[in-house]
Amino acid sequence: MTAIEKKIMKGFRKAVIDYGLIDNADGIMVGLSGGKDSLTLLKIMKNFLRVSKYKYPLAAGYIDLGFGADIAPLQKFCDELEVPLFVEKTDISQIVFEYRQEQSPCSLCANMRRGALNNLAVREGYPKMALGHHLDDVAETVLLNMCFNAKVDCFRPKTWLTNRQITVIRPLVYVDERTIAGFARQQELPVINSCCPANGRTKRQDMKDALQMIQGFSPIAKQRILASLQHLPGNEWHDMLRQKIDTNQKCEEE
Repeated sequence: MTAIEKKIMKGFRKAVIDYGLIDNADGIMVGLSGGKDSLTLLKIMKNFLRVSKYKYPLAAGYIDLGFGADIAPLQKFCDELEVPLFVEKTDISQIVFEYRQEQSPCSLCANMRRGALNNLAVREGYPKMALGHHLDDVAETVLLNMCFNAKVDCFRPKTWLTNRQITVIRPLVYVDERTIAGFARQQELPVINSCCPANGRTKRQDMKDALQMIQGFSPIAKQRILASLQHLPGNEWHDMLRQKIDTNQKCEEE
């Protein structure tokens, strides 16, 4: 195992332990977009499956948005990992860019894609969906919510969706994007460039640029932003972690 893979695995294991993301019983489908984050997550989850005590069914799910992307490299990658790949064709791109003509299309597109992924996982018998959100995504989302929604909030490391009867997990939340990018290059992962016409022209990109500037005078800003969520009572990042710590302390006392 290379140094960069050890670093990712360390963050992955910490998230799994801190938030109880994985167990033996539940099959997990990784939402595969073709980007470096989801490809890294699938590779790490397969490696973790080989060496850990957990023996969960693992699959990948890809939502074809309708941009005409060539997913043959993804199929080959999944075949090499011996992980089944389920593909769902949709007309999401047509709905977002032609019918709705959204000026800010990312939110609608992301919501529709996640909904399609969750439906695919449930239909194929996988009660958990794993997404490749990382530490940078956490920090950027917090900044977006603070600047545009006047609240300190973010997606959760583990979320139960009652309406879909599925659990969404994000095992890479402690891993920074730079490390993931290095791993993707090192492993020569088959990254597919985004075909989306809005790529790079979003508020999230603005937050990414702002975060990079902030790190110029505060190199650990991303870690501090995540820690602020974990230290904020009433926030699920705090409450879930606190519950895990309290449970462990109780077990030790008994």
